Amino acid sequence: MSEYDAVVYDLDGTLVDLNVDWNRVAEDVLEVYETEDVEPPSENLWDLLGYADDAGVRSEVESTIASHERTGAETAPRLAHADELLERTVPVGVCSLNCEAACRIALEKHGLAEPVDVVVGRDTVSTWKPDPEPLLEAVRTLGADPEETVFVGDSERDEVTARRAGTAFEYV
Repeated sequence: MSEYDAVVYDLDGTLVDLNVDWNRVAEDVLEVYETEDVEPPSENLWDLLGYADDAGVRSEVESTIASHERTGAETAPRLAHADELLERTVPVGVCSLNCEAACRIALEKHGLAEPVDVVVGRDTVSTWKPDPEPLLEAVRTLGADPEETVFVGDSERDEVTARRAGTAFEYV
């Protein structure tokens, strides 16, 4: 990896592997829609989350997803890039589609909390990846410039986020 002034990592699939059954999460979120007597836009979890504001069920949906993520963070296995994070001499952040609390739990569990200067989760700012704002918030908090920052992630969503934020990107 080339030297950058700051490094921001995605969490799930990059530093840890959250122990979450995403199909079960989607089922539980569909139950929220059913309980609230709201027609879901689809059975896709991220569609359900995206529509939750319009449907008036955002709080319940977010709470349901976050509960699974926090539980999954408790038993999330650490991945190889976590070791790389510990070797960094530049400011380090985490920008994740997971809720901030789950990120913090996983980082703490694996001794990664101290070297991470900022955590931006799905619920930290008003938008989530691939919108660039969460990544830009992490970069700003680190006191870095997007052009001098690399975002390390494991998905096309992460790559799109980096491009939109004007940072470099590297796949794990």
